[in-house]
Amino acid sequence: MGKIISLANQKGGVGKTTTTVNLAASLAVLEKRVLIVDADPQANASSSFGYDVRRLEHPDKTVYECLLGTIDPHEAVLDTELDNLKIIPSHINLVGAEVELVSMENREMYMKNALNKLRDEYDFIFIDCSPSLGLITLNALTVTDSVIIPVQCEFYALEGISKLLNTIKLVKSKLNPNLEIEGFVLTMYDARTKLNNQVVEDVRSHFDDMVFNTIIPRNIKLSEAPSFHKPVITYDAESKGAVCYMQLAQELLENNKDNN
Repeated sequence: MGKIISLANQKGGVGKTTTTVNLAASLAVLEKRVLIVDADPQANASSSFGYDVRRLEHPDKTVYECLLGTIDPHEAVLDTELDNLKIIPSHINLVGAEVELVSMENREMYMKNALNKLRDEYDFIFIDCSPSLGLITLNALTVTDSVIIPVQCEFYALEGISKLLNTIKLVKSKLNPNLEIEGFVLTMYDARTKLNNQVVEDVRSHFDDMVFNTIIPRNIKLSEAPSFHKPVITYDAESKGAVCYMQLAQELLENNKDNN
């Protein structure tokens, strides 16, 4: 049975989608069967693979319809250039789903109902959450086995994390007793700056062994890859960004070796 991992941080611009796309792609290269669920209305994960949500061949087969149960989630799964990596695209309609779900019974369970139909077909399912703690993110955390929290190596890096941790704690106590934190990933690291090194030190002192050893640096190829609709591993496999995400994938596998 596959492991479902959400990538969440209500603070935007921390490398959440970059980590989702590139960690998933690295695992696919390592011959794991991987699915990305783009649960962010901005649909950046979808566009990273060349899927323009305004011009999808089947605009009525996205994460929105999966969430509301109007289609079988298998119908929404799209290919990527990597054989082992698939994606369920997002759509701007997902913004409206927040409102639609409010009045529904068991409103936190809709994504669970959808993704449990796919769980056995993949080794890992990654949910790219929106930068908020709304109902869609709550749905994601309810079906999730663990959460990866990207933390940008910048001032105010820890701002808002306590709110996210409280939400995770609440979901664990009320909706998903098996929910765990997979780990914190330090992103956008520049070894030349004193501040970045201080942030790394602060995060490690706060969260200790919950922080992944692999640190993701600022990297030009990593920044360029989305504009070519590719993960960095297929855009430039020898770049520092690609090497670091491959190390992160191997670290994740090592941490989950009992499940593999």
